[in-house]
Amino acid sequence: MPWMEVHKVDLRRELIYRYLNKEKVTDLCREYGISRKTAYKYIHRFQAFGLDGLKDQSRRPHHLASQTDALTEQMILDTKFKHPSWGAKKLKPALERQYPDIVFPAVSTISAILSRHGLVRSHPRRLKRSVSPHQLRTSHEPNEIWCVDFKGQFQTQDRKYCYPLTITDHSSRYLLACEALFSPSIQESLPVFKECFSKYGLPQVIRSDNGSPFASLQSPFGLTQLSVWLVKLGIILERIDPGHPEQNGRHERMHRTLKEEACQKPATNLFTQQDRFETFKVIYNTVRPHEAINQETPASRYHKSDRSFPATLGDCEYPHHTLTRRVDSSGRISLYGNRLIRISKVFAGELLGFKDYNNSWLVSFSCYDIGTIDKKTLTFESTEIQDD
Repeated sequence: MPWMEVHKVDLRRELIYRYLNKEKVTDLCREYGISRKTAYKYIHRFQAFGLDGLKDQSRRPHHLASQTDALTEQMILDTKFKHPSWGAKKLKPALERQYPDIVFPAVSTISAILSRHGLVRSHPRRLKRSVSPHQLRTSHEPNEIWCVDFKGQFQTQDRKYCYPLTITDHSSRYLLACEALFSPSIQESLPVFKECFSKYGLPQVIRSDNGSPFASLQSPFGLTQLSVWLVKLGIILERIDPGHPEQNGRHERMHRTLKEEACQKPATNLFTQQDRFETFKVIYNTVRPHEAINQETPASRYHKSDRSFPATLGDCEYPHHTLTRRVDSSGRISLYGNRLIRISKVFAGELLGFKDYNNSWLVSFSCYDIGTIDKKTLTFESTEIQDD
C-alpha cells in the first residue's frame, strides 16, 4: 500500500483545527516542528481571510521603489512599435534624446519590458569568420573611405526587380545614398555617384567588391567605365577579396538593417520603394543610435568632404613616361604607324602613358600600371585585378 502524501496546506488546516479545540500553541509548535512566530502567522491569516489565508502567498513585494511607471513603459513600447527592429540598446539612447527630462530605466530593464510583452526576437547565433590576410585601409575621419555595393535584388509587387545601390561613409556610418535602380549598370549607377559627389564632395578611397559595375575580371586591372571615371577624379580604388563580404562588414551590417526596415514587405513599384528608402535614410542617419559609435547617430559624426566635385575632367598626366597615346572608340591605340593594338573599350577616349623597357612597353592609366605590350608581337597583356 503506497504512502499517503500530506500537503503542507493540510497540515496548516490541522494546526488551526487543533488550536480552535483549545490545544496549547507551544505543544503544537513542538509537534509540528515550527516556531511560535510561524504558528501565530497562520492563526492571524485564518482569522483575517479564513481557509484561503492558509495557502502560499506571492513573495512579490507590494511596492517596488524602482519599478518603471506605466507612462514610461508605454513610451518604451510606443517607440518599439514605431521601430520594430530596434532592441533595448538602441531604444534607451533614442528615448533619452527625444525626452531629455525623463529618466529611463537601464537597458536590462527595457529588455525585460519588451520580453514581457513578447517583443523580443531570438536571432540565430552568427559564426565569426576568420580575418582575411588581405590588408585594407582603416578610416579615422569622414570621407577617407566610402563603401559602395548593391544590396541583393528583390521584386516589388509589380514583379519588377529592384537593385538598391548603397553608399556609406566608413568612419561615421553615414548613409550617403540608397537608390532603387532598374539594373546594376553603369548607365543607372553613374548619376547616383554624380549626385553624391555634388552634394558631399569626393572621398579619398572607394571600397567595393569585384562585381559589375565597380570591377571586371575581363578588363585590364579590373577597371570598368565607372572605375576609370573614378580614377580620373583622383579617387583610390580598393577592392575586397572575392567571396569575402565580411571585409566590407560595416556596409553589410547596414544592408541587414535596410532589409529589416525597408525591404521585408516590398512596395508596389520602384518609385514607392524609393520613398521607403528615403524614409529609411533619414531614420538611419539622424534617429537610430549606432552602437559602434557610442550610441550616437551617423549624422552627428559626418561632415562634407573638402574635395569638391570638378565640373570638367582633363586628361591624365604622365611626366615620367616615354610617350602617350589616346585610345580610339574601338579600344585600340597606334604605336608604330597604322598598326593598331587592342587595349580595352573601357579606356575609349582616354590618354594612356607608355614607358620604354628592353623588350616591352609598360602601359599606364593614371597611377595604375594596366599591362605591357610586347615590342616584337605588338600584343597587349593586361595586369590582373588588384588594389593600389
